[in-house]
Amino acid sequence: MRILMKRKIIIEEATLLILLLMLRHIAQTYSAEINIISDSQFLGEEDKLVSPGRTFELGFFRPNGTENKYLGIWYTKVSVQTVVWVANRDRPLTVGSLGVVKIVNPGNLVIMNNNTDHIMWSSNTYSYGNTVAKLLDSGNLVLTNGNNNKIIWMSFDYPTDTFLPGMTFGGTFLPGLTFGKNFLTGKEWYLTSWKNSKDPAPGEFTWSTDTRGYPQHVLKLGEVVKYVGGPWNGEWFSGSRYKQNTIFTYNMVINKTEVAFTYNLVNNSVLLRSTLNSSGKFECSVWVEELKTWQLIFALPKDICDTYNICGAYGRCIVMSLQTCLCFDEKKFIPRDPKNWETTEWQGGCVRRTPLDCKTDGFRRYSNVKLPNTQTSWFNMSMSLKECEAMCLKNCTCMAYANTDIRGKGTGCLLWFNDLIDIKLVPEGMGGQYIFIRMASSDLDKGGLNIKIILIVVLLAILVLSLSSGWFCYTWRKKDNLEPKGESLQVHESKRETMELPLFSFSTIEKATASFSLYNKLGQGGFGPVYKGILEGGEIAVKRLSSTSSQGLDEFKNEVICISKLQHRNLVKLLGCSIEGEEKLLVYEYMPNRSLDLFIFADKTRSTLLDWTTRFHIIEGIARGLVYLHQDSRLRIIHRDLKASNILLDLDMNPKISDFGIARSFGGNENEANTEKVVGTYGYMSPEYALDGVFSTKSDVFSFGVLVLETISGKRNRGFIHSSHSNNLIGHAWTMYNEGRSLELVDTNLEETINPSEVLRSIEVGLLCVQQSPNDRPNMSSVVRMLGNELGAIQKPKQPAFFTERNILGADSSSSTNATSSTSYITVTEVVGR
Repeated sequence: MRILMKRKIIIEEATLLILLLMLRHIAQTYSAEINIISDSQFLGEEDKLVSPGRTFELGFFRPNGTENKYLGIWYTKVSVQTVVWVANRDRPLTVGSLGVVKIVNPGNLVIMNNNTDHIMWSSNTYSYGNTVAKLLDSGNLVLTNGNNNKIIWMSFDYPTDTFLPGMTFGGTFLPGLTFGKNFLTGKEWYLTSWKNSKDPAPGEFTWSTDTRGYPQHVLKLGEVVKYVGGPWNGEWFSGSRYKQNTIFTYNMVINKTEVAFTYNLVNNSVLLRSTLNSSGKFECSVWVEELKTWQLIFALPKDICDTYNICGAYGRCIVMSLQTCLCFDEKKFIPRDPKNWETTEWQGGCVRRTPLDCKTDGFRRYSNVKLPNTQTSWFNMSMSLKECEAMCLKNCTCMAYANTDIRGKGTGCLLWFNDLIDIKLVPEGMGGQYIFIRMASSDLDKGGLNIKIILIVVLLAILVLSLSSGWFCYTWRKKDNLEPKGESLQVHESKRETMELPLFSFSTIEKATASFSLYNKLGQGGFGPVYKGILEGGEIAVKRLSSTSSQGLDEFKNEVICISKLQHRNLVKLLGCSIEGEEKLLVYEYMPNRSLDLFIFADKTRSTLLDWTTRFHIIEGIARGLVYLHQDSRLRIIHRDLKASNILLDLDMNPKISDFGIARSFGGNENEANTEKVVGTYGYMSPEYALDGVFSTKSDVFSFGVLVLETISGKRNRGFIHSSHSNNLIGHAWTMYNEGRSLELVDTNLEETINPSEVLRSIEVGLLCVQQSPNDRPNMSSVVRMLGNELGAIQKPKQPAFFTERNILGADSSSSTNATSSTSYITVTEVVGR
């Protein structure tokens, strides 16, 4: 009996032990979503603290490929885990440890190793009462006193590598919140990169706001400055040039008690983040759900001229130049060490040709610059520019002055002392500012206006005389030489011209594109597929001639020969080619933002990134590129296939014209030709080209006009549908123009951010470009001047050459212009889509 009782007890104890182990296992593996962490509610390793709108969640995570565990915050609605904040970044939970997040008395949020009871991280707060931690939809983890709901700690005060909308960055305190003694402690915020993609521990790079002079953003590698964003000018930082847009707005508060930078979303449905990555790039990205990826908006630093102080004192850096560094004004400054300067050792900088004399000095104005480093500067936010000049002139160590706020008439005074460093030349229209630099009296412009006018008149007279002589010689020689000219680039030149470009082996390009993997495929055109690749020099784009392509060797040769001769900031750069057996490849510079059509047609999220300033900048850039092709290049080039998919966009959204496979070139005074084979794209071809095969520079002007209307409206010309008529986009724009309703053409994403006068002027220019008669259309140099408002009032456009999609596909060849409907009916005999 006793033996049976013992056995029964043993069985019961074993059963109880098994039950306890099961309960412990369930407790460890049970995953729950919670709304708060409190004195009575903790967060286990499998639990998640979720924000009210389920935008963010907090929990434990393991970086890819590691066993260490960290407490972090990440996006809930993003399929790729994207961590934006890490608590215990330098003290992870290791293998075998069990983490828990709880509030311990008095009001301290901690991460504890439940196996050892060691505290791995703490908020270091003290609050008596009911303390609660919760996660907001902004991604901010806040600790509040439940008695008065006062915030006593927040994760936004301790950012890691990510700057989220709503955070205040770089200041002395957070406006609108009271921290008791911390309100005026001088605490600063800064970002610190991860060590690498698998280790959230603090890395070598930091991004902060330098407040020793006038505030500016600074990127450092340890203690070494790598990039300076330039001073705040009331709208943007002088070196970044990123303005307010339809995605986010930002602001800088500068006064005696705080310096704080913040940015906020215009549309809260957009997911946006700015991150300092482990390679030292400050990147701003938006989540594109359709592509399941983060789309890069901009990255800093972005080019060689963003390298801090690359050109030394009074040197200026120029991106689009054969020589990166030049003295700020080569007439007034010379290299300090000419020998080193010639060998690209620019750190010595430049010095004035004429020494300063404090009593007689003055100031010379320079435009389109990124303002110098402001570490040794002084500022006053209320002074006028005249007062600023007087202040600088009184101090012999003051080397330059400028406004602190460029809005309106410009206010505020910013003074620089000692040598001016970290100056960059900014292209016209790209956000450059003006600065007044101290110069010796002999280097100032005094009474030189009349001399300049005389010189200009003399030069113009010489130019006219030279052109007249050249024209006479040309026409005389033309009478004696009546041999027919080739209608395009000469085939016999192709081998010699091709050799002028670097030749890549097929194996090199195959390796660079991972054997032309689908993962690297960027798109498909009439030429064939395009792939992304990586060579030692950086990223590339590779066109691969398809065996089934509608184009062949002639088009390949034409593109190689044509574009190898063209060098312009608004034309895509051809880096080389490869010809081995049946494989024919073209290697281009990589354009990270792909093509214009992806932004205005294919992706609604991307379309919201194109504010009016960016779209107008793109329109102007395309126009400048065409001026170069039509007038300024060695040969007059007619593109013949200008369309949105052939406008590529670089990292800064600068447009670059691409795809010269069917381009034609002319020499001398040739400007028009005929062809029996009409090639191009529906919706962009001019009527004289589509009907009669006649093409000229005015054919490209027509295509440009279509592009302008498409960029403004966000609608394609071909396939445009309107409920009240059957016209295409050109016809619709013409109707709106005649009825005085042109602004209704504007993309709905732009309605609140447009410059109405610029928009109306651009629409008018677009309609001038698509007029029926080629003779009525302006040339591209006039277009550039009209867009820049240099010609005053623009002439009124005449009836455009617009037609419906149905007319293109179904009209008979004998059809002519229908005056009553103002619609041109045409037949295209052969069109090769690209």
